Amino acid sequence: MKDRLTGFATDAEDDRFRLDENGFPFHENNENAMTFIRENKDKPFFLYYCTWLVHGPIMTRCESLLNKYVEKLGVDPTVKVGKETPGQINPFYCAMVEALDYYMGQVFQTLETTEDPRWPGHMLSENTYIIFTSDNGGMEGSGERYTDNAPLARGKISAMEGGTRVPLIIAGPGIAKGVQSDVMVNGLDFYPTILSLSGAEKPENKNLDGCDISTLLLKDPTNPALVKKADDSIRDSMMWHFPHGGAMESTIRIGDFKLIRNYDHVNNDNTPELELFQLYKTEGDKQVRVDIEEANNLAAQMPEKTQLLNQKLTEALTEMKASYPSYNPDYKRELPNKENVPTIHSLKQNGNVVEFEFTESKANVTQAQLIYTLNGGQKYEEWFRAPATLNSRSTGMAKLPEGTTHCYINLIDENNFLVSFPKAGARKNRLSKSFKIK
Repeated sequence: MKDRLTGFATDAEDDRFRLDENGFPFHENNENAMTFIRENKDKPFFLYYCTWLVHGPIMTRCESLLNKYVEKLGVDPTVKVGKETPGQINPFYCAMVEALDYYMGQVFQTLETTEDPRWPGHMLSENTYIIFTSDNGGMEGSGERYTDNAPLARGKISAMEGGTRVPLIIAGPGIAKGVQSDVMVNGLDFYPTILSLSGAEKPENKNLDGCDISTLLLKDPTNPALVKKADDSIRDSMMWHFPHGGAMESTIRIGDFKLIRNYDHVNNDNTPELELFQLYKTEGDKQVRVDIEEANNLAAQMPEKTQLLNQKLTEALTEMKASYPSYNPDYKRELPNKENVPTIHSLKQNGNVVEFEFTESKANVTQAQLIYTLNGGQKYEEWFRAPATLNSRSTGMAKLPEGTTHCYINLIDENNFLVSFPKAGARKNRLSKSFKIK
């Protein structure tokens, strides 16, 4: 909707978003969820409900909800407030949150009012586990202020707590009500936990990244010692790797401490390479909040702890064969050694391989990559990466995967600068700039 102040849902019978008796627009996603529950109530079911709320575009089809928050916040809905302005000040966002609450309530009510055919006299809610969560922290803004994750630092597209800490509510048979927990878990834990709670057969010879947290949920949700790995040891660590976009961070949390490694620290006075924060202080089997705001960087005060966590992070990233960001020699501002990058002179096809020639400058080339696509020019074009071989200090080759239509060659030097050939252009003309396979 280009104009957020028009096109609101109405009471008209021919309005596809017709308002219901409570003044909320028809929400097809939600209706489909409730229909699925009713149609599958006589057998075990799994409903994965990905709501469209709350997400961009930030707007609402409910005019009354919008007006409610315009009045409550005292704002002008025609004026976009800058994303740097703090606080919950976006009436469109607020309306979306209330709408989400309403639609989720309808789903829960369906479970509470629908009898379980396999358990006469009982409702589906008595035999169903509900997991409510989010895939990332709130997006604070993009051109305008959406939401505010305060007191947490930053938001979506960040590995800081504002981006990785999300709401999580789990309810169901045997889980105590009204218990708040600070135990560290994440979405990778859901699959093994659902298998356990439902009594489903676990896959053989599979190394699951997540942990079964059913014991934590059913026994004591506040006790971190109940989160066990496959070898029965306590899981006390978790890591995130987000080396692209606006974040360019990797982070690891071990116990009470969290380390953030910033890749965009070179010639950046506002960003240190390593940051260390103490989120909690463990007392017995309980965690006391210390600095979940990540406001006090302890890296200089605790160098040994910082280096230990940094080493553990490197080990984890090495195990998962992680990729890292490289420097762009065309970056307009100063970067050390950007004048020492290699130059690729040619790229030619020889059957099912491509061969390239290059010249090193003052920095050695340490890595070569083939960047290729199998569906160049199609609507949903996909690009992949494969290793290329350095034959000498001036030549190299790469085997073309079957079906390759276009490709590039990347070289990365010892200072982590990356050059491409042909020189890649903007997203819109990437294909026209690439090497076409015959």
